[in-house]
Amino acid sequence: MNDIDRPTHSDLSDTPTSVTTSDALPQALSDTSTTTIIRQPHAAARPTAALDDRPTTPSEARRQERAHDTADLFAEADATEDPEERRRLLDRVVELNLGLATAVVARFRSRGIPTDDLLQVARLALVKAARRFDRSTGHEFVSFAVPTMRGEVKRHFRDAGWMVRPPRRIQELQARIAPTRGDLANSLGRDPEPKEIAERLGVAESEVSEAMSALGCFTPASLDVPVGQDSPIALGDVLPGQENDGDAAEARVMLGPVVRRLGDRDRRVLQLRFFDGLTQREIAEDIGVTQMQVSRLLARILGQLRSDIEDPQPGRAAG
Repeated sequence: MNDIDRPTHSDLSDTPTSVTTSDALPQALSDTSTTTIIRQPHAAARPTAALDDRPTTPSEARRQERAHDTADLFAEADATEDPEERRRLLDRVVELNLGLATAVVARFRSRGIPTDDLLQVARLALVKAARRFDRSTGHEFVSFAVPTMRGEVKRHFRDAGWMVRPPRRIQELQARIAPTRGDLANSLGRDPEPKEIAERLGVAESEVSEAMSALGCFTPASLDVPVGQDSPIALGDVLPGQENDGDAAEARVMLGPVVRRLGDRDRRVLQLRFFDGLTQREIAEDIGVTQMQVSRLLARILGQLRSDIEDPQPGRAAG
C-alpha cells in the first residue's frame, strides 16, 4: 500500500497554519472556490515514512468505539421489522453521534449567526443522515453524516446570513460564481472579469456584477469573499476553526477512502504537493510534465475528491 494511502492524524489536521503544508489538503477541499493556487512556504520534502500509522490515541480509540457501536445499531435497525424499534435504534445513532454536529458547527462559529441556531441545523441534518444512510455501501456513517451536516449549515448561512437579503436568484448565482471564479483564475492566471464569468455561466454580465457586489452583505463577511483582489481563495478557506483530535480523526476517515480510489499518479501528485510541500514547478519536473499540466491535474484531483466527500447521495457515502 502506498504511504499516501495512510494519511496520519497530523497530516489531515484542518487547522490552517503558515508552516504545515500537509494541512492544506483538507483546506483545499473545504470550498469549491479553492483549487490549486495555494501559496505556501516551501518545506523540505519529508520522508514518506512520516505518513506511517501512529499509536492509537485515546481520542482515536473513542472514535473507533463510536464507529463500531454505530455500525451495530444500523445492523439492528436493518434487521428489525418493527417500525418503532427501528426509529428507536436510529434515535440512538443520532444521540451517539451528536459530537459530530458540534465539531461541524465549530468551524462556523463567530460568523454572525448564533451557535445554537447552527447546532439545531446540524443536528436536524444528522437525523436526516441517519434515516438516509445505507450501510450496505460498506462505508462508515461519519463519512456520510459530516458532509450532509456541513451542506445544511452552509445552506443556512446562504439563506439566513444576510444583513440586506438579495433576491433568491442572486444568492443562487453567487453559489455558482465561487467555483467558476476559482476555475477561471487557474486557467487564466489572474482573477477573471465579470464578463468572463458570465460567459462561462451563460448569464448576463449585469447579473454577475450584481451578485459579486452583494458579497459584502453577509454578516460579518461572506465566506465566499476572496481574501485578495487577485486571489481565488475564499475567506472561509483561511479562517481558523476550533479543531481537536476528534475533528482530525473524522477528516482522516473521510479522506482516506476517497484518496485510495485515485490512480497512482494522482496520489503521487497529492503526496508531493500537500505532504512534501513541493511547488507546481517542482512537481512538474518530478513527474515529467509541464507546470500548466500539474495545475490542471491538481484542479481535477481536488474536484474529484471534493465531489466524493461533499455531495453524498442517498445510499452512497463519500469514500
